[in-house]
Amino acid sequence: FLSPTLGVDTEGRHYLVSKAVEEVQKIIQQLTAEISYKAVRFQAISNSGIHNENIKVLAPSQFLITVPLRGLTGYRECQVRHWRYYTVHGAKLLSSVRDPEELHQWLEVEQFSKSLQQWHEEDVNIEGDLVPAKVLIVFRELVEKSIVSCNLSSKVTVLESFSSVVRVAVETSESQVEVELVPAVEIPTCWPEKARWPRCLKRWPSQEKVQCIKSLGFDLLARSNYHWQLCFSRAEHILMEGLDEDGGCRRKCFRVMRQMKEDVWCAGNKPVITAYHLQTVLFWTCEKYPRTKDWRCFPEAFLRLVQKLHKCVSQHFLKHYFLKNTNLLKYANTSDLDLVASKLAVFLENPVFCLD
Repeated sequence: FLSPTLGVDTEGRHYLVSKAVEEVQKIIQQLTAEISYKAVRFQAISNSGIHNENIKVLAPSQFLITVPLRGLTGYRECQVRHWRYYTVHGAKLLSSVRDPEELHQWLEVEQFSKSLQQWHEEDVNIEGDLVPAKVLIVFRELVEKSIVSCNLSSKVTVLESFSSVVRVAVETSESQVEVELVPAVEIPTCWPEKARWPRCLKRWPSQEKVQCIKSLGFDLLARSNYHWQLCFSRAEHILMEGLDEDGGCRRKCFRVMRQMKEDVWCAGNKPVITAYHLQTVLFWTCEKYPRTKDWRCFPEAFLRLVQKLHKCVSQHFLKHYFLKNTNLLKYANTSDLDLVASKLAVFLENPVFCLD
């Protein structure tokens, strides 16, 4: 199983990714500080290094960075109005807008006990709803103006997009990185009712860890036209942070699987399988194999992870860890998934690699 055939230099690659994260973070921190100065509703990202919860490295050249929104506090869930009859521009519709899927929800300004007057204005609000597409339009304009006022035009370029999402290309010392900048409502005070987690009494994570995670709340991301996307980045960060408290090899398995994905199974700038998918596979496997002895032998533990990944990719089905009815591969290109599945199958027939 261990062979000199294929080298996986995880430490060297980790250094390069860490360097890129630091460079991108410094540029986006400067950019969002300028945006925050121009518009009180947006907050600058923090400057806390590679473990910054605002930054997700989906692939070596594909990042997602959440930009906190300011002036919305005291969130509470409410009975949702079922019918909306408006476009994102405010025009009336004859038929209602579709309901959100499980990973998404509507967001009304009245759900917050305190809100800045700016959130009641027509540039982001229609009939009491905070509309993600309108927030993104305002945000995109601020990004474009702030790139110029910060003299970042040589380093940051706003990319064209068919949807309302805001993507920029950032030049680093090593390469170009594509970054999706996502306005986010941070809700650290409660856990969403639809996230019925844990599903039953499990040995992993511990009950103490579960209570800690649920006390950190969740976020709502502006990534679509009408509906806000639920995000559990703080919960996921805590789960990853305490992975090997028992001395196991879970983090090592994840690191090697991630590198194998990037080098062999699913390379490219916009891979169909991202680090987030691998992290979800890891969480499900940790839950299924909670005992310390299950993670003592690296080859066995690593093979279990790859087998789980192969099953999910082959079936085009990977459950969200916190929202059981959400398939993270629902909108993925099936041909791309089948190609990854075939490469995983080849590896599982003859698993050869070495660790440099």
